[in-house]
Amino acid sequence: PKNETELVPHPPLKKYYAEEKQRRQFVSELFDKTAHQYDWVIKAMSFGSGNWYRNDALLRAGLKKDMNVLDIATGTGPVAISIKKIVGENGSVIGLDRSINMLTETKRNLQLDVVQSDAAALPFADNCFDFLSMGYALRHVDDLAGLFVEYHRVLKPGGRVLIMELTSPKSKIGFMLTKFYMRGIVPLVARIGTGSKDAKILMTYFWDTIEHCVRPEGIQDAMNKAGFTDVSRHK
Repeated sequence: PKNETELVPHPPLKKYYAEEKQRRQFVSELFDKTAHQYDWVIKAMSFGSGNWYRNDALLRAGLKKDMNVLDIATGTGPVAISIKKIVGENGSVIGLDRSINMLTETKRNLQLDVVQSDAAALPFADNCFDFLSMGYALRHVDDLAGLFVEYHRVLKPGGRVLIMELTSPKSKIGFMLTKFYMRGIVPLVARIGTGSKDAKILMTYFWDTIEHCVRPEGIQDAMNKAGFTDVSRHK
């Protein structure tokens, strides 16, 4: 970390980049390169269960009709699709991502207002959203502590945030089985199914960030320090 207040999600992964300052460029280029293959890969990885899970998680987190929502790291829009169905015509959804190619794919998938920006410097006024969502991208930000301060700023009093993320199992057997699937099977399927070397690298990197990511307790602690209350984890 650059200073004692910052919290990086994981140490530099030197197989992909040498120093922490190079991570942002590596991640941005990787997602730009794989944007048009991303939907296929995530559907294959989750055996098509992703839509059901995202919808259920949003409802459990308190998303309701007519809410104004910011979907951060919207990617190709899988979470935003579920949000739009729940909030209805009188609600609103803005998708934000720093990858322009991802946002281009989003616009192909659904009618959605999109903003290209970094999650740690949101171009919105204070207290303007009822709900904030982030799907499987927390491992790719630069500073968790600063990120949560920004999330807290743009949420209205009483607003809610949902962060969906994968965590490596604590048990040795569970860890080994998950690693075999996520680092062995999924990247191979991605390479064969898309014909893309970059898609294979993306999914290999996906697991490596999960394996080395700060534990959920550290993430919850950072949220508490940013001013959030009633922070809880659901498996």
